[in-house]
Amino acid sequence: MSNKLLSPHPHSVVLRSEFKMASSPAVLRASRLYQWSLKSSAQFLGSPQLRQVGQIIRVPARMAATLILEPAGRCCWDEPVRIAVRGLAPEQPVTLRASLRDEKGALFQAHARYRADTLGELDLERAPALGGSFAGLEPMGLLWALEPEKPLVRLVKRDVRTPLAVELEVLDGHDPDPGRLLCQTRHERYFLPPGVRREPVRVGRVRGTLFLPPEPGPFPGIVDMFGTGGGLLEYRASLLAGKGFAVMALAYYNYEDLPKTMETLHLEYFEEAMNYLLSHPEGITAAVVINGSVANVGGTLHYKGETLPPVGVNRNRIKVTKDGYADIVDVLNSPLEGPDQKSFIPVERAESTFLFLVGQDDHNWKSEFYANEACKRLQAHGRRKPQIICYPETGHYIEPPYFPLCRASLHALVGSPIIWGGEPRAHAMAQVDAWKQLQTFFHKHLGGHEGTIPSKV
Repeated sequence: MSNKLLSPHPHSVVLRSEFKMASSPAVLRASRLYQWSLKSSAQFLGSPQLRQVGQIIRVPARMAATLILEPAGRCCWDEPVRIAVRGLAPEQPVTLRASLRDEKGALFQAHARYRADTLGELDLERAPALGGSFAGLEPMGLLWALEPEKPLVRLVKRDVRTPLAVELEVLDGHDPDPGRLLCQTRHERYFLPPGVRREPVRVGRVRGTLFLPPEPGPFPGIVDMFGTGGGLLEYRASLLAGKGFAVMALAYYNYEDLPKTMETLHLEYFEEAMNYLLSHPEGITAAVVINGSVANVGGTLHYKGETLPPVGVNRNRIKVTKDGYADIVDVLNSPLEGPDQKSFIPVERAESTFLFLVGQDDHNWKSEFYANEACKRLQAHGRRKPQIICYPETGHYIEPPYFPLCRASLHALVGSPIIWGGEPRAHAMAQVDAWKQLQTFFHKHLGGHEGTIPSKV
């Protein structure tokens, strides 16, 4: 990797676990002409364009229904897309349906009922959904409301070099039995923004992938790590690289020759990963914690002769939902009491400025409690007060915009399905805002655009 691309920038960061109009919209037409039904014709009997000759009603020819997407054809996953339909009958009831399959073939679907305006047009930025997977004015609802056909499946993108394809369909009529297909199209959403470079990292023990923006460096650096799922996930890093950051997606267990479990973790590994960026040179000055814990969870942490044991758990505090899934939000012991105080992560030793993004309905653990306790501890030791942004009705997995809410899935440490919390619409709005907030935070503390974005949920 060229030093010119990354160095010398004075900052790097650890990150733990957005309508650009195309110059010419894509107009996708139905493969067969729109045919009038008796019901549709009856809606137009009062139209001055219709002429009655004896018992014959003459109906003027109409164009086929068309789906219009802006930007045209494809766009980055974290960008909104404008969806409109033209060529419908005035006030025609229609059902819009979206579906995609993940890399393993799992099907995700969403649908919503709409009514065209008096000109036979439908614009999801102006027309509210009348029901279905969501209701109200939700221009991106067909994406964030996607639900898996089978339970316990979370939408995850593992190969960022290929897009996810969303199939969009317009059907005549409303549920429960919408009619024939009027038009359809395929919309691709990619995870590797144009010009972003992807470079595998195999240096010493470090295993990950570095993503570099297309423009000349230097760039502020970010190390991006997910939680207890293991392996290497790159989609957040690749999307952030499109915003002007050099981002290394870092694996730390259950990947290639790394340890298979997180029973024992050595922080020297993460230090080595940071030194990979520091060698350019860079410095750790800011950190974003997304629904993180201030207590060490799952395994023992080692660092230069120091040991941090995991916080204790009490499985008797597991609750079971009506669907039979575990609710583990109360399982962990408090890191403020008894021997579990030894599991409290010494955040006061960090030189970073912190931003905590908190889902207040996180059922994995008590994220808001942990963020507040970290804030107290930092201030008690004379450190800078962190910024905490709380999102109501928001669950554990705060993803980049438009990822659907994962209600429940298998927990790698628990070994059984658990609920993650959150309500679909509130969670979707939180993801859009959190994505903006963390970019603003990074630009402010790592260099770039100053200022903050007011939180809007």
